[in-house]
Amino acid sequence: TRRMATDLQTILRLRVPVIVEVGRRQMKLDDVLALGPGAILELEKSADEPLDLLVNNKPVGQGAAVKVSENFGVRIASIGSPTERVEALAG
Repeated sequence: TRRMATDLQTILRLRVPVIVEVGRRQMKLDDVLALGPGAILELEKSADEPLDLLVNNKPVGQGAAVKVSENFGVRIASIGSPTERVEALAG
């Protein structure tokens, strides 16, 4: 039991990438290769829609963009249960 508690504490300290997705778009490879500085990609998502919060490329919540000093941040509007978040990590 003590070993399991130690293993759990080790797992809970792991760092995982958290992605905030503004939107997605499919493009022809030709068009991707033609991109350069100043190019604008129009996304299919409306500017007032919530941003998706992903862990392991799986959705775990949504939020809105906010300014934090000179950086961007995300205010969480909804988040999955701890079980749903762990399942996202499992792949």
